[in-house]
Formats: sequence, C-alpha cells, structure tokens
Amino acid sequence: MSGNSFGLLFRLTTFGESHGAALGGIIDGCPSGLEVDLDFIQAELDRRKPGQSHIVSQRKEKDKVEFLAGIFEGKSTGTPIGFIIRNENQKPQDYDHLMDVFRPSHADYTYAAKYGNRDWQGGGRSSARETICRVVAGAIAKLILKEFGIKIYGYTSQVGDIQLKKHYSKLDLTKTNGSIVRCPDELIAEMMIRRIEMVRKEGDTIGGVVSCLITGTPVGLGEPVFDKLHADLGKAMLSINAVKGFEYGSGFEGISMTGSEHNDLFFVKQGEVHTHTNHSGGIQGGISNGEDIYFRVAFKSVATIMKTQSSINSKSEQVEIKGKGRHDPCVLPRAVPVVEAMAALVLVDHLLRNQTTKLEYISTC
Repeated sequence: MSGNSFGLLFRLTTFGESHGAALGGIIDGCPSGLEVDLDFIQAELDRRKPGQSHIVSQRKEKDKVEFLAGIFEGKSTGTPIGFIIRNENQKPQDYDHLMDVFRPSHADYTYAAKYGNRDWQGGGRSSARETICRVVAGAIAKLILKEFGIKIYGYTSQVGDIQLKKHYSKLDLTKTNGSIVRCPDELIAEMMIRRIEMVRKEGDTIGGVVSCLITGTPVGLGEPVFDKLHADLGKAMLSINAVKGFEYGSGFEGISMTGSEHNDLFFVKQGEVHTHTNHSGGIQGGISNGEDIYFRVAFKSVATIMKTQSSINSKSEQVEIKGKGRHDPCVLPRAVPVVEAMAALVLVDHLLRNQTTKLEYISTC
C-alpha cells in the first residue's frame, strides 16, 4: 500500500490501524534545534481524542504520544522523529458482524476490491483514527510556524443547516475550544449541539463545515505551477476522512461576482503591500500574498449509523446491516484540530521550500 506519506521537505509517513496495537509515524525533514513542547503536543491530541464530550465517540483512549527518536534534551536533532500512540480501548468484537459485509459509504468494498483483503475491525487503515498521527506532526509544525508568527485557527462554522454566518473578523476565535462543538459563537454553538443530540437519538449522523483562518503568512509561499499553495492545501484537506469539499477565498460564491467586484485592489501602507478586499483568500497565482488565508472544508455525515440499511456481502448477496459500537454522530468537533494540523504541515513544507525563508533561529544549538 503506497500513499502513506505527505509533504516534500517536511514529510510525514504514518502507519497503524484503528484496532491494532498502535498507530504512529515518522517525521522527516524537521530542522534541528526546535524546542519540542511535549505539553503543547499532548494538548493538541486531547482536542482530537474520543470521549471528550457526549456528542462524540465514547471510545476511551488516553492518546498519549511516545517519541522514540529524533528528540534529544527537549530539542529536535534534525534526524527523523519517530513516535507511536498505543491503542488501549480496542473492541474489535464490535465489528464481528462486518467480517463478510460491506458497509454503505465506507471503504470496505473498495479496499477489498483493490487489495483482495481488508481489516474489517473498525475499518483498519481507512479509519479516521489514523488522523491522530497527523495531529502529532501538525503540532510540531505549529511549533515551527510559531517562530514565524504564523497562527492557524480552525472552528466549526456549520452543522447540517445551522450555519455561523459571521465573518471571521467578527468572531472571538479564542472561544472556539471553550465549546464542545468547537464553534466560537455561543448561541450558534448551542443550536449545533442540540442538532447533534437529536440525530444521535435517532440513530443517525450529520455533517457540516470546518472553517480555517491562517494569519501571519509571509508573501511568497507556493510553487507554480502544480504545487500551488491552495492546491496543496486542497489535497491536504481532501485527504482527511469524510471530507467532500474544499474552497478557499470567495470559493463558489465568487462565480456570481463580476471581475470588477471580485478583484482585490492593491494599496501600500507603511511600506507594505496590501489589498482592500481579500476575495483571493490570501493566495494569488498559487502564491501567498501576505493577506489572511482562509478556507472551508465540507465533511459528510458519518457513514456508520444505528439504523438498519441494505447492503451486500463478499458473495454479492443482499443483506441487512446495522451499526454497532462507538461512533461519532458528527465528526466536526474532533475534525477541527485535524484540519489545523494538515494546514500546518502544508505551510511548513512550503516555508522550507521557499529559498527566501531563513531558519536561522534553529541553527544556533
């Protein structure tokens, strides 16, 4: 199985299955001398872990990361960083009934067709639990970005038809993590929570949107033609389980605007180039222009539901199937840190690619 690595110069390779002994990864290309804040990394994992509230999966995992290599006396050594997160609360028996059955809208059928076999215990490699490795690497990437003054803010902006319509500049994004649904608007957050509770009682699931804001990005990140910054961000987001769409800047709404309405006009303030508007989403020609980068990521409803559905088994026989075990009624609350992590991986990779970017701060050890 190929396709388990992401990034060019700052590269993450992940391994492991949902109900195996552990998941883990190798981060290759992290510059030496970076102070690795273990408490910060664990805090990022805690934002993603199951069981943190009543509106997410009740699987109980500590999700404690163990670093095996690449860190010495609290700093990166420049060699590959190896880490694992042990699975402590596996319940593969919850999936015994799926041994020979393909779940609707899951990867069961496509994995079996491609590889000739599959790990039916929680989806194995296709499980969203794999994203835990991305959060570890993303946290290290965030520590690098911090040195450049680059910040990433993800938040839930829509659950079903309940939408947070305020512009990000009108939100206090420091309140995001104070909400179990990760929405910074208290009123809208409460409506979202009620909606998730309702679909959970019905044995169903619901999707939504994670919005993300990146501030402090320097001008010049992104490589034409095929490694445009927004293209790499799009690939990063679409690699996340359950993601069905990505748009940046004005996105699909921009098609209704004329060129004169959509164009971001330049001006100079205190010697720096800015734009009066930011329909471009901070990226022009695939290269960052110094303005805020913002984008939206659409997540479908979780495929496992506690209702009886029609499907087929490996013999192509028609069968009925009903979900069991511990599953998220809505992936959004736990997806926010994953979106941030993938954005961080992209930005660090492009920082390292950018010949004008200096990393002198980590060469003094």
